[in-house]
Amino acid sequence: MNLLEEPTSGKIFVSGNEVTDPNANIDKIRRSIGMVFQQFNLFPHLSVLNNLTIAQRRVLHRSKAAAEKVALQNLEIVGLADKVHAYPAQLSGGQQQRAAIARSLSMGPDLMLFDEPTSALDPELVGDVLAVMRKLATDGMTMMVVTHEMSFARDVADR
Repeated sequence: MNLLEEPTSGKIFVSGNEVTDPNANIDKIRRSIGMVFQQFNLFPHLSVLNNLTIAQRRVLHRSKAAAEKVALQNLEIVGLADKVHAYPAQLSGGQQQRAAIARSLSMGPDLMLFDEPTSALDPELVGDVLAVMRKLATDGMTMMVVTHEMSFARDVADR
């Protein structure tokens, strides 16, 4: 979906744009797609707040104040408002994954891709991440999720 791997056949459309068209402006299309990886991919030298604002400022050209406002709103959504100044090493795996979700949400995507978002977590932390994803689904976020959490997928998916 995000062309991290090159498809060998078929066509992929995101919001009416053909991602697989050789003439597609993939960078523009990717701006509408959020991606949450298995391993969080947070910058270890940046606070949670800075992890959430760096792409907003560099890619979307938001002011520092505007980026921080969006980041704080999304940290509230994922239940991490109290971790704004923490660094990734100070967070549990579930907290890191929720920070990664908030980071992706901060870019204002139309579609979110989740690559096994709970696979790297201890079993007791899985529920927190799934609760955030369930809320996103309830709120109408379009998500494509690769997961082993089959009961979650059955409950949340409409396709």
